[in-house]
This record gives sequence, structure tokens and C-alpha cells, in this order.
Amino acid sequence: MKVACVGGGPAGLYLSILLKLQDPSHDITVHERNPEGSTYGWGVTYWRGLLDRLEAHDPESARALADHSVRWSDGVAHVRGLTTRHSGDEGFGIGRHRLLEILAARARSLGVRLEFEHEIDAADPPAADLVVASDGVHSALRGRHADDFGTDLKTGRNRYIWLGTSKVFEAFTFAFVETDHGWIWCYGYGFGPDRSTCVIECAPDTWTGLGLDRASEADGLAVLEKLFADVLDGHPLMGRSAAGPAGPQWLNFRTLTNRTWHRDNLVLLGDAAHTTHYSIGAGTTLALEDALALAAALRAHTDLPQALARYEHERKTALLPVQSAARYSAQWYENLPRYIGLPPEHMFALLGQRHSPLLPYVPPQLYYRVDKAAGQLEALRRLKRWLGPKVARTVHARRIK
Repeated sequence: MKVACVGGGPAGLYLSILLKLQDPSHDITVHERNPEGSTYGWGVTYWRGLLDRLEAHDPESARALADHSVRWSDGVAHVRGLTTRHSGDEGFGIGRHRLLEILAARARSLGVRLEFEHEIDAADPPAADLVVASDGVHSALRGRHADDFGTDLKTGRNRYIWLGTSKVFEAFTFAFVETDHGWIWCYGYGFGPDRSTCVIECAPDTWTGLGLDRASEADGLAVLEKLFADVLDGHPLMGRSAAGPAGPQWLNFRTLTNRTWHRDNLVLLGDAAHTTHYSIGAGTTLALEDALALAAALRAHTDLPQALARYEHERKTALLPVQSAARYSAQWYENLPRYIGLPPEHMFALLGQRHSPLLPYVPPQLYYRVDKAAGQLEALRRLKRWLGPKVARTVHARRIK
């Protein structure tokens, strides 16, 4: 089979690896419009479950990924000068540049052609049996057929910016800072021996009140460094990746969905098909899981339409709880004043429960007490598991009316 992957991100590269491992005779080319090594961004996160799945399908790239990742198992929250710590699942951080470097090297070793600085004209896609749109949220291939795919974009309310820092966070770190214009907060996690990612978010009124809407890059970073001086321990914030061509931008997160993920021999993969709010740290995991599912469907079905239909059904089904969790997580932060007055330990406990469809409808302190009791009483755990999906379905039905 001749395959053209348009977009050299994790999804397209890993799909090319999997397909070559399944059948070395596949003719696979990955087309990337940017120069090699010029990726944007800082570090990405993933969790132990993904690493185990990657190990089962390609131990070589999984080992390289693990060897170049940093690990943590604790979460730390700082609020009003107080700190609370919780232990959790094992998490990993790796630089986006290093991740792509590992996947590109593995793909090349298997005979995949990588064509950098090669922008594909959406009106004239490559001649191939299968064309994979793995070119991200701004996918030109998807955009050309947006009506057929049923593309929908919903813009979040809060503003956020993706930064780096030389402060190495030894745990996944949250810091909430109160200003005269409202709360501003950061998520920090390490991804290398001397670097961490620092995502900063705030409500629109806080963003404009602090003057971040009109500040230059240098002035904006100075404001943020002062606000988060305690958690940064005096380390600077970095506005651009060493390989990135442009400075940072404040953005509103855009949740992308598509009614269908394939059209003729064109299929959507990763962020071209869907996005989930960054606060659940699932973007890279979902992209790689898409690649795993598409490769499995193509192995199971020689009929392309049947394979693409299976891939779409499997991934849409798997994404439903993740998309729900992401939606509620984003809403939790958009409604931060509802929770920020709680004792820090209570607030951090509800931060961990922010994916729950019940939480927005139950007074926070009551939810905390019930959740704590549910940890000790099986009957309450069962009630919570039963009630949560019912509330989620009811809310979803009201939204689509």
C-alpha cells in the first residue's frame, strides 16, 4: 500500500512506524512543511499506561522514549502561601523536539521517507492509496473538506500561554496567585535535566487588567516572573523554544470535533481529528493511540472503507469519556472562584476531581465530604459511579437540543 502522511508530528510519524513494522513493503512518505528540528513548544506529558502500550507494539521506540523522559508521581499545589502534596500515577515528561527526533529516527531506520520543508497543496494531495491528514488543528486537508467532515470549533473563555523555564519541577506543580484583577495560575512539569514547561492561564478580565493583552513579549514575561517568583525560585520564564521561529502568544483553547473522520481515501489523525483541553495532559497520548488504532484497523481489513470505518468507530467511542473529562476540567478552571476559597487540601482534592460531571452541581464542601466518605464506603462509590454518567448524559442532551 502507498501511504502519504501529511504532517510530521507524533501521530503521523508513529503511524508510519507501525505500518512499516506490519508490512515492510508499504511505500510510506511523511510530508512536513517545516524544516527538520524546527518544532514549536516545550515538553509534553504522558502516563505509564501509554508507555506500556507502546512497548507492546514497538519496544525500540518505547525504550528510547522512556530513556529520554523525566518521571514524577506527585502533584503539588501552591495557593495563598500554603502547599499541599498528593501522590498519584506515574507521569512522564519529554521535550517535544526530542520526541519527534526519536520517532523520525525510528521511521527512517524502517525505510519511511521523510520530506521536510515540503508543504502539500490541499487542492492537490499526494497520489497514494491512503492520505493521512496528521497536520494538526489547523489541517489544510481537513479545512478544504470541512463541510464533509462536519468540523466544529468551540473557543474557550480563558487565556493561556505556553512557556518554558529553567526551573526543574520535581513534581507536577500547580500554583495559584491572587492579583488585584483576579486569579492567575500555572501548570509546571519537567521534561529534561534543565527545563520545564510552564503553562499560565487566567480569565479574560485578569489578562487585560494585568496589561498582558498589550505588553511586549519581554514585558509580559517580566510580569509573569514576578507573579510566580516563589514557585519559580528566581528562574526565568522563556518565551520561545530554541528551535521555534516565533515568540509566545496568548491563546484561547479551541476544542475541535468532526462528525466523520474519513472521506474517500483521506483520513484524519490526532489533532486534525480532535482536540482535548490541555489541562488533562492527553494530547500526545491520544495522537499516538489514534495511530495504534488506525494501524490495527488497516491490518484487520484489506478493504479501505471498512478499515477507516472501524478506526473511526473505535476512536470516537474511546474518546467520549476523555472529551467529557476535558470539558469539565476546562470548566473547573473557568469557575475557579467557586473552589479557590476552600482550604488548600480540599481545593486540591477537588482539583483532582475536576473531571466529574457531578462536581458543578454539588456544593464544593459537600462534594468533598461525600467524595472522602466514598473512599471508605463501597455503597457510596457505587452511587457516585452510577449518578455521574446520568448527569453527564442529561447535560449533554440539553446542550444539543
